[in-house]
Amino acid sequence: MTRKIEIVEVGPRDGLQNDPAMMSTDTKIEFIERLVAAGVRRMEAASFVHPKLVPAMADSDAVMQRVPRQDGVKYIGLALNERGMRRALENGCDEVNYVMVASPGFGLKNQNATPDETADLFDRIAVLAHDEGVPVSVTVSVAFGDPFDGEVDANVVAQLAARAKAAGAVEFAMGDTIGVADPWAVRRMLDLVRAQSGDMKIRMHFHNTRNTAMANIYAAVEAGVDVIDASVGGIGGCPFAPAATGNVATEDVVYMLERGGFETGLDLGKLIETAKWLESDGLKHPVDSALSRAGGFPTPAPS
Repeated sequence: MTRKIEIVEVGPRDGLQNDPAMMSTDTKIEFIERLVAAGVRRMEAASFVHPKLVPAMADSDAVMQRVPRQDGVKYIGLALNERGMRRALENGCDEVNYVMVASPGFGLKNQNATPDETADLFDRIAVLAHDEGVPVSVTVSVAFGDPFDGEVDANVVAQLAARAKAAGAVEFAMGDTIGVADPWAVRRMLDLVRAQSGDMKIRMHFHNTRNTAMANIYAAVEAGVDVIDASVGGIGGCPFAPAATGNVATEDVVYMLERGGFETGLDLGKLIETAKWLESDGLKHPVDSALSRAGGFPTPAPS
């Protein structure tokens, strides 16, 4: 049987949160509809953070009220604190993704919290999702490097994974927020995290800031990871991390995986169309994806 790799589309949240275009609510809904039509079945659609900190996500409540509801399509809301968790649940998110942090430098500037403090807070608020029967996952930001502290202790990430599992997280994601990971670091990190978290589902979130995201995805998939975050067009970046632009492009990831014999369930042609729509209508500026320029594997001309 062909191995299935689940792509979690993060464009409507991580892709838009730092974009200068400030996409309107109507256009966000069209974006989401295009993604659903391309086969996306799990996506980050909203971020329940203070609008003064991330203005592009100020309409998250309105977005969640209007997303197209279809069987099998799951919408994820991001939360950093109790208020965010409650808002995500009140607005009908199918899953809440809570953010821990692997290093105090970034954590204090982004969430005003240390790694242990973000884990302590998850211990207290995860029960809110459990009580509603809503799955809650954890993403650890700056898992491979901190823009302020530099190197991150991989053992801290592994300990956070153990705490996430103990508090009832159904999935643990490692975020390369500033795009510094390499394939060998990915493999080492996965070994440490699995030793602490057992059979908890693992997801990887790579930024292509230093052109290593595709190699890192290859390393993760070879190590048995079946869930990868990506953003159509390669749009996005973290507003709290200097120069940390560049999510890995969904269409580029899908091309690589499907050429390798993996199944994603996504329509590559429609993903490329969506990336081009972002350039022409959605964001009205160029996007950073190879497939939107080159297209898929060439089809020979009829003889």
